[in-house]
Amino acid sequence: MRVHIGCDHAGLELKSHLINRLTELGYELVDHGPFVYDALDDYPVFCIRAAEGVVRDREQGLDSLGVVIGGSGNGEQMAANKVTGIRCALAWSEETAKLARDHNNAQVVAVGGRMHSLEDMTKFVEIFLAEPFSEEERHVRRIDQLHAYDADGVRPALPESAKGLGPAEDQD
Repeated sequence: MRVHIGCDHAGLELKSHLINRLTELGYELVDHGPFVYDALDDYPVFCIRAAEGVVRDREQGLDSLGVVIGGSGNGEQMAANKVTGIRCALAWSEETAKLARDHNNAQVVAVGGRMHSLEDMTKFVEIFLAEPFSEEERHVRRIDQLHAYDADGVRPALPESAKGLGPAEDQD
């Protein structure tokens, strides 16, 4: 599997560690930078490129996922999610890393280099990369709703159980 990785200055140490660790585990790493410490660098520059690499690979039928890293992982997740076709999840525990793949079929994971120990973050990434998508019908249906909204901007229809119960219906 190919893994695209990008970060900002706050994730540089973790990125270097992950490149070594994931290479040892047999992953092919594509490093989108940064390559030197710059306290003023901007995470979108590197995280968008990592997410775009995942999209390109997948369009070519390659098995590919991504990892984006920053201080908290929040901005990095937002940057990756701007790339059409990407679902990037913020992992802050082993369970959220697993569910990002199992339930949401996320193709990119974001982690915060200042939020957890190096060991914990490494474990979150390893779990994310190893976990397959469950392909359960309810998860496929929900992801399909997201794809449809991205394509046409039309919100999914309200279920009968929500009709007439609040402002959500007023917006339809």
